[in-house]
Amino acid sequence: MHKFFVKSNNINGNKINIEGEDVNHILKVLRLRKGEKIQVSDGEGNEYICEIDANDKKTVYCNVLESYRNETEPPLKITLFQGMPKAQKMDLIVQKCVEIGVVEIVPVITKRVVVKTEDRDISNKIERWNRISYEAAKQSDRGIVPKVLNPISFEETIERLKNMDLSIVPYENEEGNGIKSLTSRNDVKNVGILIGPEGGFEEEEIEICKVNGIIPVTLGPRILRTETAGFVASALILYEFGDLGGAR
Repeated sequence: MHKFFVKSNNINGNKINIEGEDVNHILKVLRLRKGEKIQVSDGEGNEYICEIDANDKKTVYCNVLESYRNETEPPLKITLFQGMPKAQKMDLIVQKCVEIGVVEIVPVITKRVVVKTEDRDISNKIERWNRISYEAAKQSDRGIVPKVLNPISFEETIERLKNMDLSIVPYENEEGNGIKSLTSRNDVKNVGILIGPEGGFEEEEIEICKVNGIIPVTLGPRILRTETAGFVASALILYEFGDLGGAR
């Protein structure tokens, strides 16, 4: 069943109106018509099974047949702080991390970031990444649409990571700590994961992380690309804390 997200003010009792780009997708691409069923989410954990009732050029009007709470969101809220990669790599990072269960993605400017954002308008990129997040959230039956925020500095990232229950930084030179060793805690509700860019982290940056309680971890004996490390780390965290992998 095809899924769509709407804002809460588009829901009025047992009536839901779908607007924007999804209208064209429903009518012209999927060719759905009156009487066909779709799934609608308000992005706040409420799900609706709906029947298309009517449409015009700007709106698809639906009747609610059934409502229920979404049960696909993970128990942990993971924020991925991703060192800005080159080219289209961020597209893949956003898509896969949303599928896995990350709740927020924040591009980060570290010392070895090649992509420069100063004095450049990257609003089109942010818009594209959020669109990719939206499509991935629909495909993976998420209860929310994770946000991709504007890039922030390494210093701002450290301040945000300090305030999380658990913050890690995968680092190729770390040998002792693995993610499995961190999962004995039962008070963790939000996790921050800091991933370096293609050039990795400078030693000074790792030392700053350590001083501020951000734990360097190894993801294994092989060195992963920046576009791989984020969703591997996220998947390992969610597996060890009991979300991915099915019932124990």
